[in-house]
Amino acid sequence: MTERRPATDEEAKALASSLRLRILRVCLSEARTNKEIAAVLGRDPASVLHHTRTLVRTGFLEAQAERRGARGAREIPYLATRKSWQLEMPGRDRALLDTFLEELALAPAAEVDTSRLGLRLSPADMAEFRTRLSDLLEEFAARPDDPAAPAWSLFVALHPDPNRP
Repeated sequence: MTERRPATDEEAKALASSLRLRILRVCLSEARTNKEIAAVLGRDPASVLHHTRTLVRTGFLEAQAERRGARGAREIPYLATRKSWQLEMPGRDRALLDTFLEELALAPAAEVDTSRLGLRLSPADMAEFRTRLSDLLEEFAARPDDPAAPAWSLFVALHPDPNRP
């Protein structure tokens, strides 16, 4: 299991925006310019630029080699550093959930695979479950991207069940 360090205040603020989290996903395996990011997200490039600069300043995005666009304009593509995977984020932050819900709303319903499971586990069994789940996520996160494969997203939420006191 990868040891995650606590996010600094500046890092936590940078990741507290669902738009910024979506920008990181857009730039996860392919460097994209601000204009390309804005087009994918259906947003105004000027608004996206503010968020892109915040992610660069905090080390979540890295500028790649400058290139020339179709009309000769100077373009800077950005690539996600995967730094967010190495950070421990406060459990009270809803940005991940909000981002997941935004992205889920854009996915075809027939392609969404969901599961819901209720458990009653001893503290030792719960610790084992968390460790095994974390190890599985780490294993697949460490695999190299296959550019020819379809992109998938996974969201896991583990919480106390308020319906079963």
